[in-house]
Amino acid sequence: MTTPPRTALLMLDYQVALVDQGPLGRAAALAAQVAERGVIDKAQAVLAAARESGAFIVHVRLAFDETYLLRTNRLARFDGYPNSRAMLRDSPEAAIVAELAPLAGEPVFDKACVDPFVGSPLLHVLHAEGIRDVIIGGVATSIVVESTARHGSDAGLQVTVVEDMCASFSEAAHAASMAIMPMFGTVASSSQVIERLTGTSLTAAA
Repeated sequence: MTTPPRTALLMLDYQVALVDQGPLGRAAALAAQVAERGVIDKAQAVLAAARESGAFIVHVRLAFDETYLLRTNRLARFDGYPNSRAMLRDSPEAAIVAELAPLAGEPVFDKACVDPFVGSPLLHVLHAEGIRDVIIGGVATSIVVESTARHGSDAGLQVTVVEDMCASFSEAAHAASMAIMPMFGTVASSSQVIERLTGTSLTAAA
C-alpha cells in the first residue's frame, strides 16, 4: 500500500541552529528537548517511510537573504537576526541537519518569519501538486508547527501533526500546544503515520 499522491510531508525547521547542542546552536533549551524526546530519530523514520511511499516531501527552514529586508516578521525578537548576521541562507547554522537533509528533487522553502505559508509559494506549490493532505513535524511545536497547522487547515488542507516529531522549549510548552492542535487537524504518533504511509504495522513487524 502506498500513500495517495495527494499527501505531503512537511519537515519544519530541523536546522542546526535550532536542534544542535554544539557551538552553532542558538536555542539550548529547544535542542535539549529535541534530544530528550528523540525527535530526530522519529523524524528520520517518518521521512524514510514517506520517501518509500512516494509522498511529496517538502523541507522548510528559517533563512535570510543578505539584506534581511525580505523578512515579513518585524517584531523586536526578530531584530536579533540582522543585528548578529544570523541564519543567512548559506550559513552552516541555517542548514538542515544532516540526518534529515533533503534529497535531490525535494524542494526547500526558505521563510523569513514563523509561518511557512507567509512570503513563500508553499501553498501554491501544494495546490499545483494536487496536495490536500499534509503531515507535519518540526520545531518548535508552539511556533512553526502550530502556525503551519492553523494556516494549513484554514487554507483547506487536511492536517496531521506527528506529536513525537515535535518539541518546544519545554515539555510544558509542547504539551500546551499539542492540547489545542486537534482544533486544526489530527494528532498522531510517528508509528501511526508510518503505518499509514507504508501499510505496515510496527507492532506486527516487531
